[in-house]
Amino acid sequence: MRGPLEGRRIWFVGIGGAGLSGYALLARAWGAEVGGWDRTQTPYMEHLDGVETAVGDEPVALDGWEVVVSTAYARQIAGKSRAEFLAELVRLQDAIVVAGAHGKTTTAAMIAFCLDRLGLDPGFLIGGEVPQLGGNARAGRGWLVVEGDESDRTIAALRPRIAVVTNVDLDHHAEFGSRAEVERLFEEWLAEVPQAVRGEELEPLDVELGVPGEHNRLNAACAVAALELAGVARADALRVLPDFRGAGRRFELRGEAGGVAVVDDYAHHPAELSATIAAARAKADGRVLVLFQPHLYSRTLHLAREFGAALATADVVAIADVYPAREEPLAGVTGKLLVDAVADERPGMPVAWTPAVEDGAAFVARAARHGDVVVTAGAGDVDRAIPALLEALG
Repeated sequence: MRGPLEGRRIWFVGIGGAGLSGYALLARAWGAEVGGWDRTQTPYMEHLDGVETAVGDEPVALDGWEVVVSTAYARQIAGKSRAEFLAELVRLQDAIVVAGAHGKTTTAAMIAFCLDRLGLDPGFLIGGEVPQLGGNARAGRGWLVVEGDESDRTIAALRPRIAVVTNVDLDHHAEFGSRAEVERLFEEWLAEVPQAVRGEELEPLDVELGVPGEHNRLNAACAVAALELAGVARADALRVLPDFRGAGRRFELRGEAGGVAVVDDYAHHPAELSATIAAARAKADGRVLVLFQPHLYSRTLHLAREFGAALATADVVAIADVYPAREEPLAGVTGKLLVDAVADERPGMPVAWTPAVEDGAAFVARAARHGDVVVTAGAGDVDRAIPALLEALG
């Protein structure tokens, strides 16, 4: 049987990212000839065996190929945007798209996991590794489960059969002027979708899960509601969901040394940090220590007070400098803003300004003692400090 992309040659600029690597995998499974470029070799590219790839400093595209470009390189290479191509994939298969400010990776992973364990052969495109499913993407004959993105408003172009909005919050200050703007985007999108799930209307799922925290019981409630809309009996969903063990960098236990557990989490918003610290508090016999790397200058500036309040719920905190991602620096905006915010919120609390994540790891390692939990948190590359952290703890 011909795949829906049979006969096409598609070149992905930014193929090593969590998004485009998955799109490439799906496109290849659907019959396209696939290749791509990225600046460095990434773990996501390990799932693309046999795909022609180029690695180098400057983005390249091949003549005669359709080009799909990640947002990061859109100014350097002409081609179809990431969002346009994702919208095409969603049109080609019955899809469940999960969006929202917080929890969308975990919720999408929960849905895909349940469909997989129930033998329903899902495809999925998720913004993080799901170890129990073998990666971040897969082609399947059943539902296509997709993690959507509101950060640049491109969620509006997706037309799935089922939509999920886990929650609404103001997270992307360079794009939205208010929470009301984010809410309006989601409501306009949901109005175009046949069936919808609004997480803020649901009660947390009262089931023992394999992932900790009240926030995950809310994610699970969204997942079960979406599965029911997809024709899965609630009893069947509840039977397999407790076996779900989480997505990569979502309260992921990375090791233990010297009686101290090290947990890594993608939390990059005050609400997410609060939830992660609360989950660590429930796990710890001792204290909770946090190494936090802020993500984006705009978010750091606009939410400094809220970050201070969230981090002050830990016992010891080290704060690294801002991971810029797609933004240019803002004058006067560094991680020191959050150090000051924590000190204002909780005077006398042990808090360190450690611009390099390696220095932050050394600080929390010196402060940690048996029974504590250390959390590395942020959407950048704070997790690269974990090997040194575990070595110092040992």
